Amino acid sequence: MTESVADVPAVTHRYVQAGNLRMHIAEAGRGPLVLLLHGFPESWYSWRHQLAALAAAGYHAVAPDQRGYCGTGPPEGRADIGEYTILHLTGDVIALMDALGEDEAVVAGHDWGAPVAWHAALFRPDRVRGVIGLSVPYRPRGSAPPIPTLRALLGEGFYMVYFQQPGVADAELSRDPAATFRKVLCSLAGDGPAMSLIPQGGGFLDAAADAAELPAWLSQQDIDEYVREYADSGFTGPLNWYRNLDRNWELTSAWQHAPISVPSLFVAGEKDPVLSFISPDGIASALPGLTGQVILPGCGHWTQQERPAEVTAAMIAFLHELG
Repeated sequence: MTESVADVPAVTHRYVQAGNLRMHIAEAGRGPLVLLLHGFPESWYSWRHQLAALAAAGYHAVAPDQRGYCGTGPPEGRADIGEYTILHLTGDVIALMDALGEDEAVVAGHDWGAPVAWHAALFRPDRVRGVIGLSVPYRPRGSAPPIPTLRALLGEGFYMVYFQQPGVADAELSRDPAATFRKVLCSLAGDGPAMSLIPQGGGFLDAAADAAELPAWLSQQDIDEYVREYADSGFTGPLNWYRNLDRNWELTSAWQHAPISVPSLFVAGEKDPVLSFISPDGIASALPGLTGQVILPGCGHWTQQERPAEVTAAMIAFLHELG
């Protein structure tokens, strides 16, 4: 990776070989392992506030760039869409534990990182001793593939449907990365202008409004950091995660309606638009080990960046409960 504009105290960086991935990780501290999985369009940097705080609380906090993202990139230089399934992504979590010499970990995930964390706990409860989902609640596999369902409910203007066509969103988001990150981060924030469905003939960024000024939790340096990290890898790898939604549904038929048994915590922002189409109501029935839900008033989608102190406190309380 090129030199970062971000200076996060107590955080170090290195590469590890996790299966067939040369994975970039940011880490801090010693103690029980806590893996921090970022979402879209983010990187390890979205956990900048939690890394040092978890280290100070006695944990080994590790935030990787996940498959296809930033310093990690695609597996062995390949970018095949089919190599970004949920089985690959959860396999990367286990491979990272192996690379770090750990038998088990608590896995926390935000946005796309949340489904990876949930499924890592579902597939490998012997390796995941606790799971924390941020923004995206756990929903067991349903009876119909997701993209046709979303298309029927929300039309072609829903962003997950728009992302299905290879090359289209990739080019749009890469055209002006600084504008991409500014619009997306501001539009989904609790204090930002709301994001809408994509207008007919338009693109993803046409659904996002550009805020007059950055919210207090987001600086120009933060945007510059995301732009720098995406400069070489681009957006295709991250978008390929969305292009496997129906394939993931096909691959996980053995886990139809399956609950997650390990101890769990769910954290979300009250104003997170994700909760408007993935409701957390009834989440406890699918999470028998749920210790609690934390809904942050006035907070949007970027929970651990918008409300770092409250999110970190909830995470540490959950970790202490695990012992």
